[in-house]
Amino acid sequence: MKGVVLAGGLGTRLEPLTRVTNKHLLPVYDKPMIFYPIQTLVSAGIREIMLVTGGRNAGDFLRLLGNGEDFGLKAIHYAYQKGEGGIAEALGLARHFVGKEKHVVILGDNILGDDISDFVSAFEKQKSGAKILLKQVEDAERFGVAEISNGRVVRITEKPKNPKSKFAVTGVYMYDQQVFKFIDSLKPSQRGELEITDVNNAYIERGELTYETLNGFWTDAGTFESLLRANILVAEKFGNLKSAHA
Repeated sequence: MKGVVLAGGLGTRLEPLTRVTNKHLLPVYDKPMIFYPIQTLVSAGIREIMLVTGGRNAGDFLRLLGNGEDFGLKAIHYAYQKGEGGIAEALGLARHFVGKEKHVVILGDNILGDDISDFVSAFEKQKSGAKILLKQVEDAERFGVAEISNGRVVRITEKPKNPKSKFAVTGVYMYDQQVFKFIDSLKPSQRGELEITDVNNAYIERGELTYETLNGFWTDAGTFESLLRANILVAEKFGNLKSAHA
């Protein structure tokens, strides 16, 4: 399978840091943020990746990552997203790279404590459709929230005021080639973006979406609070920082 890392956006919630660099190039403990989602894919056996980015600092990714030799990759391919069209629009730019293959998509600010190899293997055996990864959180209203019934996700609601569960949809998605057909049918949301939640709900309507639940830590790093949390979690797991909960 191929991998797609989505690292676009202007990172306005992290200004003034993002006035001079892309959000995904900010440090998380001892590495640039973008290293973590790439390593998540590599650890799951993926050896060919496309990185979709945008903005004024897109060239910095090429200088940092090159062709991906440091990760043992066959190659890193690059695509440029103009403007702020949303996650689904960014994924659409990987259409020709992915072709008809199944693929794993990860948001560039998502940092996981779990190895997702088993989830990727399960999706490879899945006949068709999509798989998402969920994480039980206390602030579910910040995310897309999965409503689960009889062991299946029956609906995903984006940033609900009254979440129907505590299961947040993480920024890791696995799709077959149908995803591009769904993206083509989307209309912009009130935010003016093509929403990945609408793509996932399209798979749900066809009974073709499965899910797994993460056990280890998971965080995005798109706000100052979550960026700090990401640094602490990674330092506790990989560095010498003692747990704040010890």
